[in-house]
Amino acid sequence: MGGLSASAACRERLRRLCLGEFPCGAGSWNRSRFELRKRKPGGNAAPRDADAGTAQHQEIGTPGEESLETLLEFVSSQDSPWALPPDCSPEDQHLRELAVQSPQLIRDNFIFLFFRSLRIVDKGVNEVDENLLKFHNLEELILSANQISKINSANLPRTLKVLELCGNEIVGLQSLCSLPPPELQHLGLGYNRLLGSSEDKYLTAEFWPNLLSLDLSFNNFTDLLGIVSKLATLQRLRTLVLQGNPLVLIPGYRGFVIDSLPKLCILDDRNISPDERHQFHGLSSKPDLIGNKAQLVVNVGKIKGVPNPSKPEELESGPESPVITHSYYVTYEFVEREEAEDTNNSEVIKFHQSQMVATPNPGSPPGNADTGGSESSALSSLLKQEPPANRANRHLTLRKHWAETIECSHRKEHVTGDLAALKAFLMAGTTVTVVEEKGDKQKKKKESPVELRSDPPLLRSLGSGHVNLESLLTGDQLVAVVCDLGVLLSEETTQPPSPKEKDGKKSKDKNKKPKTGGESPASQKTTVAAKGMSAIHGAEMSCELDGRSHTTNNEGSKALATLANVVLTVVDVIHHCSIDPLEDI
Repeated sequence: MGGLSASAACRERLRRLCLGEFPCGAGSWNRSRFELRKRKPGGNAAPRDADAGTAQHQEIGTPGEESLETLLEFVSSQDSPWALPPDCSPEDQHLRELAVQSPQLIRDNFIFLFFRSLRIVDKGVNEVDENLLKFHNLEELILSANQISKINSANLPRTLKVLELCGNEIVGLQSLCSLPPPELQHLGLGYNRLLGSSEDKYLTAEFWPNLLSLDLSFNNFTDLLGIVSKLATLQRLRTLVLQGNPLVLIPGYRGFVIDSLPKLCILDDRNISPDERHQFHGLSSKPDLIGNKAQLVVNVGKIKGVPNPSKPEELESGPESPVITHSYYVTYEFVEREEAEDTNNSEVIKFHQSQMVATPNPGSPPGNADTGGSESSALSSLLKQEPPANRANRHLTLRKHWAETIECSHRKEHVTGDLAALKAFLMAGTTVTVVEEKGDKQKKKKESPVELRSDPPLLRSLGSGHVNLESLLTGDQLVAVVCDLGVLLSEETTQPPSPKEKDGKKSKDKNKKPKTGGESPASQKTTVAAKGMSAIHGAEMSCELDGRSHTTNNEGSKALATLANVVLTVVDVIHHCSIDPLEDI
């Protein structure tokens, strides 16, 4: 697939300005004004005042022509059909006004000298060609959000002071530094694919002696000590952006950079205050305090809104009957290669992280995976996802019994030295899932002639939510969220009758008289509506149906059977995810 050069994008930009078409340029709408200027005075030439009066009379009196003021209004008014698109620059507007006032000036040589700034954003440019050298007065070149992977600095005008290359596909700086513009003051390389330590050597005063501002955000620099030692040679550097790189996750990053670059005024879009500089004074002389590992702490708080399951009941009334148990826990992911310490001894399961997130859908049937209505016999069936983006581990909190507010009280410290993998994980975020585990527990017996086996527990996802962690790469020390997992569609649970209930039912059936007619339509509708719904027994709770609130208890279980949706809200599921700074700082 062929690409687009920067000069070709410039030509397309000039074509969109319509400099030779109405209301710009010379045409029937203003021809007499310019024909009059071309006339040379003869021997009996009239005075200049007379010529001006004649020109004014001819301009106003010629049918089909517009006045200069009207034409300028056509190109300057935002409501005009000839107005410029919103993405055009003030220079574009000025050039159009010149095309109205003096269209004879609009020639290639004039245009190359006119522009001091070129803004070519998101145009699919993948090459900076030598035709840009024709812009002899160019001081600012903005080529953001294109597809440039390599720049030959010999094709850049020597007058450049600002070069913005944010959002491209640049993987190396060697070609850019072969013959860099000597007067460059700002270099923007954010959101590219720079590979870190191999490119540090190009960030020195040898290549950029006059650099005042440098943007290296959201690349893959991992060596904090190495890059700071190179940047220290840039004596005129006042603004630096490193956020989004893996190295910002190192404890003490900001303080070390501030103390190592004493002339720096702005770091990561934040002013450096005198108090902050005083606080970190002397840290640059202690590089041994700066490690190469990042530490994050994850706290899982509490869960609210889980429907009350049936109280543990015996499947058959008897001393050997098993008891149904329900327990709940929360899962979340973290990058795979880590050294983890926790206070809960929670389980860890390896899996491939995907950026696809399953969210509950209020309108889905009970078997829909989005709502977590279906049950499975293994946790892996809950974790089925699309092809992997990053490898990660899934962590589980301790299992808790049902309560109106389930206290997870989970805290885990994650430590990893793979900063690049950690950055990719934070960019993708994590998924929080509330899981219900249903099993049976055998009663203790004094003598057991037959060994009874329990079935594996049934796992059901009550809902999942995505947590965005990208802000940890931009300077935030804490991410605190409340995950609202939406509406949970409960399932119908049927308890088999006990032997006493069976005997009582048989006696009632014998004494019951047969009905002469069939069921009423109303009772048929109620029966159909109750299928797939949850008849929740136990404490009083609030349910939501069609935007109205209903209250029910044990006595009103029949009415509850017709309610399809139970609101499930998970509070503080991923309560804190923060980077702990060094204790010495």
